[in-house]
Amino acid sequence: MAAICRFGMRVVPNISEIIAQCRNKKQLVQGPHIAEFEQEFLRVLGGRGHVRAVSTEYGRMALYFILKALNIPAGSEIIVPALTFWVVPEITRVAGLKPVFADIDPHTFTLDPKAAERAITPNTRAILPTHLYGMSCDMAPIMALARKHNLKVIEDCAHSLGTTCNGQPAGTFGDGSFFSFQAFKPLNTYGGGLAWVRDADLAKKVWEFADAEQWPSEKRVESILRAGWWQHTFIRPRVFTLSLFPIWYVASFTGSKPEEKLWESVRRLDPLPAHYRGKFSNVQAAIGLAGLQRLPEFIERTRRHAKVYDEMLGNVPGVTIPRIPEGRNHVYYQYCPYVPDYLDLVKRCIRRGVDVAPMHVDHCPTMELFDWKGPASPGAAKAMTAVQMPVYESLSDAEIERIGRLVREQAQRR
Repeated sequence: MAAICRFGMRVVPNISEIIAQCRNKKQLVQGPHIAEFEQEFLRVLGGRGHVRAVSTEYGRMALYFILKALNIPAGSEIIVPALTFWVVPEITRVAGLKPVFADIDPHTFTLDPKAAERAITPNTRAILPTHLYGMSCDMAPIMALARKHNLKVIEDCAHSLGTTCNGQPAGTFGDGSFFSFQAFKPLNTYGGGLAWVRDADLAKKVWEFADAEQWPSEKRVESILRAGWWQHTFIRPRVFTLSLFPIWYVASFTGSKPEEKLWESVRRLDPLPAHYRGKFSNVQAAIGLAGLQRLPEFIERTRRHAKVYDEMLGNVPGVTIPRIPEGRNHVYYQYCPYVPDYLDLVKRCIRRGVDVAPMHVDHCPTMELFDWKGPASPGAAKAMTAVQMPVYESLSDAEIERIGRLVREQAQRR
């Protein structure tokens, strides 16, 4: 029986044809699809008053450009969730700000508005809510805080394209938002990102920053496409079973963490690494256009998978399934329940061919990189004891049943 990888990639069926067309027209790097993609993104996301979507080489560069365009005084504080990818607060530091960590709600993994309020000081100028794992933040109280204290709001939507809060799309509440199109994200263009900006003057500045970057070479774009092809190949069940999975299997006995070798190393990011710089290519935009057309289908299927998990695990003693508060929404970038003895359960699942994993985001206040001296974040600490179950749309119904049954059986072991 083939092993099941923790991550899947959303690859449109006609991707080879899309790449071939761009290559034949000499439009791998520059071409009309970039503007078309930005306009289609605006149409899909909707929103109130936003005037521009600006594509970038990385989602983190979209955040950087937004922060620089806002022209917030150097040394000002920006509130960041304690549970997020370490690069996010580090980019705010590179942009000249001081990240201040506020705790999260361990039931939703998103910023706790009350914790955010406690973190506000006279030097606070911005707040950065993260719609983590596909769950929308509780945006009404966050926006109320921003109005009360005159704070800029930049939404992290790297996991959450397609989710909503009280019917409004995530990413359309604040002054700006940023999205990531890395290979395993909700929209996969083999890398890249996008800044979504409300104010016309701010949008112009963000565009100018992005436009000042250099076009990638055709060789660079071809290497991006090859890397995406290899990533997709290695996570296919048969290939994964014979390549990466044996390493994961052995590690479940030795206690090593081989997956960390695939992650970006934690470090200071100033000056910004050279590979962060550049423009989003035309062929990636063409892939993104096709992905946006299929986004509703992708989301519907992951939600259907999540519903199966809810039904299989909801009544298991010691298991807490994801909770969706009234008015909020989930697109299930990951399905993250709490289970008994989570580290042992992860090992037992891997040994039975299912790559269940501990949380892969970071409890940032505990990281040496940030030297945090502020309040503890027990909600984020609790969240780090949840697990991630594969939920991506390319999994078959039988595979979802297999995963759910295995986690249920292992959670019931005493």
